[in-house]
Amino acid sequence: MADLKKINWAILVSGWGKSALDTLEAYEKGTFKKSNISVLIYEQEPCGAAEKAQEIGIETIRLIKKDFPNLISYQKKLIEELKKRNIDYIFMLAYKYLIKDEMLTAFPNRILNIHPSLFPSFLGTQTAIQDALEYGVKITGITTHIIDDKLDEGIILCQEPIRIKEGDTFETLYPKFGKKGQKIIRKTIKKIEKNNL
Repeated sequence: MADLKKINWAILVSGWGKSALDTLEAYEKGTFKKSNISVLIYEQEPCGAAEKAQEIGIETIRLIKKDFPNLISYQKKLIEELKKRNIDYIFMLAYKYLIKDEMLTAFPNRILNIHPSLFPSFLGTQTAIQDALEYGVKITGITTHIIDDKLDEGIILCQEPIRIKEGDTFETLYPKFGKKGQKIIRKTIKKIEKNNL
């Protein structure tokens, strides 16, 4: 990529989009010098991240999986929209659908995910935070990674540890993930910027 060209990002969100909203607020403040967030693709309404994107002039597209016959046809539409906008990297921020081969091939090593555990612990689960508490580990955390064709695997980009204190519950632990999540997303985007430009 040429020095003057910014990395073109798309953000994918399934729910309300707290992490995506935090990321857009950081973007609005000029935190990412070499990145351009071009589009946010979301599903649920209301979506706080989509509202924020619209407020700061970022395009939003609402794609609802149940409007398509299956996951593959839904992702074909997703690929089409992303390609149309010359997207370089995709960041899945609380995006719940498994990425199929066709999309992995369309964006090789360009799709990032965030997972609430320290790889390689507590993978392939929607309940990694609860699992860590139940297992009794003293340290858990967050990992950002480039996805591949295996669930919750791929190239680790950044990791942030989170200490589990005596008496911690899901309710006391979850807010720590929110705080560290903001930090690791910023760190990850800056790492991609550094590696690519």
